[in-house]
Amino acid sequence: MRSVPSVPIFLAELVRINSVNPVLVSGAPGEAAIARWIASALQHPNIEVRLFEPEPGRVTVAATVKGTGGGRSLMFNGHIDTVGVEGMAEPFSGEVRDGKLYGRGAFDMKGSIAASMVALLAIADAPLRGDVVLAAVADEEYGSLGTMDLLRHIRTDAAVVTEPTALDVCLAHKGYLWIEVETTGRAAHGSRFELGVDANMRMGRFLARLDLLEQELRARKPHPLLGPPSLHAAMLNGGTGLSTYAASCKLQIERRTVPGESEQSVLNELNALLDSSMSATIRSYFVRDPFEVAPSAAIVQSALRACRVVRHCEPKLIGDTPWMDAALLQAAGIETVVLGPAGAGAHAAEEWVDVESVAQLAQILEAIARDYCG
Repeated sequence: MRSVPSVPIFLAELVRINSVNPVLVSGAPGEAAIARWIASALQHPNIEVRLFEPEPGRVTVAATVKGTGGGRSLMFNGHIDTVGVEGMAEPFSGEVRDGKLYGRGAFDMKGSIAASMVALLAIADAPLRGDVVLAAVADEEYGSLGTMDLLRHIRTDAAVVTEPTALDVCLAHKGYLWIEVETTGRAAHGSRFELGVDANMRMGRFLARLDLLEQELRARKPHPLLGPPSLHAAMLNGGTGLSTYAASCKLQIERRTVPGESEQSVLNELNALLDSSMSATIRSYFVRDPFEVAPSAAIVQSALRACRVVRHCEPKLIGDTPWMDAALLQAAGIETVVLGPAGAGAHAAEEWVDVESVAQLAQILEAIARDYCG
C-alpha cells in the first residue's frame, strides 16, 4: 500500500496553477496545465487516467479506479477552471494563514479537487466492487463544456458534485434562463412625432408589468430549500440618438428558477405580460435547469452515513442558489448529491478554503465510495 499525499500538498499545488477560464478573460490559459498536473499526480497502477479535450486547450481529466465487479459506480465531479483574478494581490500564492489556504479557486473549487484526488488514491490502494471516477472538468464557470462532453464518454450510477457546502449535504439548487425582450418602433426625427414610434416607451410599459411579476414571484410559496423564484432586468439598450425616435429597444432578463419550473412555463408568464401596443418579441437564449434529489436517494443516504462517521454529528440538508453541474448529471440519469468544503470568497478579491474541512471532505468522499460502491 502506497502513502497517500496529504490534502494541503495537493491543494497548494492546484492553487498555484493559473487555470482562469479563457472565455471569461481573454488570453487566460484555461485548464490544460492543471489537467496535466492532476493526471501526473494520479499515476497509480490501479488508476486509469484519460484526458478529454472538447475544444482546443479546454481539458477535462477523468481518472478511474476500476471495480472488482458487482458494485455500483460513482463519480466525484468538480471543475478546474476559475474566474479572473482582477483585484487580487496574490491570486496564486497558496499561502496558509490560521488554517485557511488563500488564492483564486481555493474555495471554488480546487479544495474539492484536492480532496477528491486524495480519496481516489486511497481507494486505488484497495479497489471497491464498483468503479470510482474522479472527473475534474473544464468550463463550469461559463458553459459547462467539460461535464457535457464527459457525459458522452462516461456514465456512472451516482455522482457527488463537490461544490463547496461547508460539509452540509445539498439536495437542490436553482436554475436560470437568459431571456431577450425586444420592442420595435419606427425611427424618425424628434421633430416629427407624427412619424416616429418610440420603442423605448413601449419597453417602459413592459417593464412596469415585469416589475409587478417580479414582486409576485417573491410572494409565491417558497421552495423549502431554495426560497422563491426571482428575476431581474439586467441590461437595457435602445435608441441611436437624442433627436431620433428609437426603432428598437432590447432588454436582457435573468430569471432564476426553482424545481418544478420549466423554460416554457417561464416564457408563458412573460408572454402573458405583452399586448399589441408593445410590438414585442420574447426569446430565451441560454437555459440551465434547476436540480433536486430526494433525501431517500441511495447516494444521499450514503453521504449522510459518511458525514456522521467522519464528523460525529448529524449533517444538515440544505439547498443552494447558484447553478452547478449537478443539474446536468441528474438530467443524464445519474443520481447526484452536492457536498464540499467550507470557505469564502468565490469570485471575490479574497478567496480562501478551510484546510481542515478539505481534509474531512477527503475522508467523507472515501467513506461515501466504500458505502455506495461496496
